[in-house]
Amino acid sequence: MRFALGLFVVSLALSVPARAQDPAPVALTSAAETGELGESLRREAQAAVDRGRQWLIANQQESGNWSSPAYPALTGLAVWALAMGEEHQSPVVRKGLAFILNCVHPDGSIWRAPAENQQGGGLSNYNTAICMVALHVANDPALSPVVAAARRFVAGSQHTGADEYRGGMGYEADGRAYADLSNSYVGYEAMYLTRRLKDLQSGAPEAELDWDAAISFVSSLQNDDGGFIYRPGESKAGSVTNEAGEVTFRSYGSMTYAGLLSLIYADVDRDDPRVRSAADWAAAHWSLEENPGVGQEGLYYFYNVLAKALAAHGQDVLQTADGASIAWRPALVRKLVSLQRIDEKGLGHWENPEGRWFEQDPVLVTSYSLIALQIALGAENGE
Repeated sequence: MRFALGLFVVSLALSVPARAQDPAPVALTSAAETGELGESLRREAQAAVDRGRQWLIANQQESGNWSSPAYPALTGLAVWALAMGEEHQSPVVRKGLAFILNCVHPDGSIWRAPAENQQGGGLSNYNTAICMVALHVANDPALSPVVAAARRFVAGSQHTGADEYRGGMGYEADGRAYADLSNSYVGYEAMYLTRRLKDLQSGAPEAELDWDAAISFVSSLQNDDGGFIYRPGESKAGSVTNEAGEVTFRSYGSMTYAGLLSLIYADVDRDDPRVRSAADWAAAHWSLEENPGVGQEGLYYFYNVLAKALAAHGQDVLQTADGASIAWRPALVRKLVSLQRIDEKGLGHWENPEGRWFEQDPVLVTSYSLIALQIALGAENGE
């Protein structure tokens, strides 16, 4: 079972054409030129956030978790979404945090051993990174030692072998030669967002990544068109073979934003050609109707990482090659508000009929959507 999507390329890749039905970007005027949300849209968005928060609260399990207890990251994402909008921890968030704390291992990792019929392993890297951010976002100094221990585990999970995966991360800390952009971005994000946390274990060195190796790994997955793929030799958007027999892997949306965000977390300058070409790819293939290149698969993961990446990039308006402007914040807000499903109790959630990468789970996609909406409204992403 895999929640996260991703894509990466090692060499050139064909650009993914924009959907024919998407309206062409238009020149913006007035406040839209700066990407600002009008008061009416802001109120509409906040109402959607409130409905979504109430839906999550109503769907918390008695044990404090959300969805499957086998994957603490699902609870971590819900806690992250709720804690972003709270000045102090609510009883619901505290209950979720207690569940996460019950999944902590002596080495600092946060995960659960897989059941006999459970596909894959315990996804120790992925679960730890997500839960580590959730604990951090809760802003409770008492949790700092747990976050510090998780930092040490995640930092130690970075692949250090002298191969194509060097600098990246996989789902597990099992030592095998494997890494992909999706898991790597999640790990980089966890380390970046908690970077100000001092290691509280007496005598232990402060945990940190090899960011130069991370940059090399991420850069190896960027195509000449500026977009990114999932991992060396694989793109979830597929590949093409030319007449000479050369294989190129197609760039796609979610991994391009994950690549852009990873470069920013690694402190690559915004004017660096890798960052600029990734932002150019995003503008050239702008769409909120699909995850460009893979359709409806991983759509809400796409919305989530798009909001994080563009907010971190610091540009509220994307400029296309033909001079048109895209104000991503109001566009994303309108799209997510339109997709929210409101039940008879007035609670709101999101669903993806295309269930790949675990997106048939409304807890997962509702958490993704709430985080994205709050970032689009101006909230900081866990910092």
